[in-house]
Amino acid sequence: MATNGDLSQLESQLDRLSIASEDSLNRSNLEGDVSKEDDETIEKWGFRQKDLYRLALRFYKEKEGKAVHLSYEDKLKLVALTCQVSHGKCNQDSLPPVGVLDVIGRDRRLAWQALGSMSREEAMQGFVERLDGLCPLFKPFVEAHKRDIEERERLAREEEERRREEAEKLRLEEEAKQREEEERMKQEAQRRQVQEALNQQTYHQFKSYAEQQYPGNPEQQGVLIRQLQEQHYHQYMQQLYQQQTRQQLSPNNNSNSNHINGSMLDAASEETRLLSNGSGGAGPDRNEDSEDETSQGEYPATTTASMWTRKDIKEFKESIRKEGGDAIIKVGHGETVTVRVPTHEDGTCLFWEFATDSYDIGFGVYFEWTKSTTNQVSVHISESEDEEEEDDDDSEELGGDDIERGGGVGVGVGSGGLAGLKSGADTSNRPPLSVIVPVYRRDCQEEVYAGSHVYPGQGVYLLKFDNSYSLWRSKTLYYRVYYTR
Repeated sequence: MATNGDLSQLESQLDRLSIASEDSLNRSNLEGDVSKEDDETIEKWGFRQKDLYRLALRFYKEKEGKAVHLSYEDKLKLVALTCQVSHGKCNQDSLPPVGVLDVIGRDRRLAWQALGSMSREEAMQGFVERLDGLCPLFKPFVEAHKRDIEERERLAREEEERRREEAEKLRLEEEAKQREEEERMKQEAQRRQVQEALNQQTYHQFKSYAEQQYPGNPEQQGVLIRQLQEQHYHQYMQQLYQQQTRQQLSPNNNSNSNHINGSMLDAASEETRLLSNGSGGAGPDRNEDSEDETSQGEYPATTTASMWTRKDIKEFKESIRKEGGDAIIKVGHGETVTVRVPTHEDGTCLFWEFATDSYDIGFGVYFEWTKSTTNQVSVHISESEDEEEEDDDDSEELGGDDIERGGGVGVGVGSGGLAGLKSGADTSNRPPLSVIVPVYRRDCQEEVYAGSHVYPGQGVYLLKFDNSYSLWRSKTLYYRVYYTR
């Protein structure tokens, strides 16, 4: 009968042997192809034979003496099996002799010798089966370990899938950024081509204007020319966009398809052609789509107007105040001011300049084919509900339902050759009109807006300052109109 001391000593030896057995497995070549024994073990337990044996060793080391209590004989057999797995067949010649008083060593040696030539695979299988037969908790331990491995594998697959998706997302984002950058560079190249085409066509006109503003100062002339060219380009692109929007909304959008559906460079080429046939003026504020409301057989075609801006808004307002007269007008909310400027017999071109105090205002120019009996400028102020039919059409282009961007904006007609008089205008039986500059809202609270137009014939210019879209704000307008030979 083995004593408790013998059992403790045997357990200690079994622990050491199990560790040695596992190390031996790590050094062995059992990682090769799945064997027949592995197939059977996988089918029954869900693990290869070597992995199952390792689990059995771990279970024994963790549970023996706690959840597992084995007899001395059972432990001897388990020790013998671990020796067979670690070292193979027992060879007395290669083993140290057992001491006379080493009862446990002699019993262990005899148990090992009893296994004979059992292979390592058979020894591992025997260890698992004996431990399973001796301890009912072993099978649930293996099942729990199997589920734990499956859960870790599932989490690993999910993590790998997440990383793959993130990598794919980053790749798509990089491709999108690359496409955006290529598109931006393409648009920038087109923008430069368009601007160069417009600058070539308007240079001489802007140079002439700059020489008038800064005589004998080439440096200031160059600065002003560049400012006018930049503003001209932005105005042109803004009108081009508005034309495209109107054309897309129009049910008959087949007209001007080459201009609307072409590239920006094609549009600039069309602009160059129109300018060369016209007065050579900057044309972002012209109305290419509109036709004269008169018969072309009765009245000649009008040329395009020139529009530009200046930064000296404070100086301009101060000069208008000093000139006095009716060059400053309060345009009430919901009102439209029409400044009637007859053509002068000594003039060939009309010039205008205007600015406001704090907010924008709508501005456009029409030409009335009528013979005026006076050279005086008159101002007509109308409420939105009393506006003429053509003024209503202008309000639609302004976007009458647009929410106002700012407070009171003013527009006015100034002196400088033509005096301003306020009077009512008869709206009945009005003569035909030609659109010179369509009505758009202008940010004239930030810059002085200026322009010119060559007389198309004898008649009356109508400078319209539209505040009909404003429901609350009145606007203060500073303006000047004059003619040149």
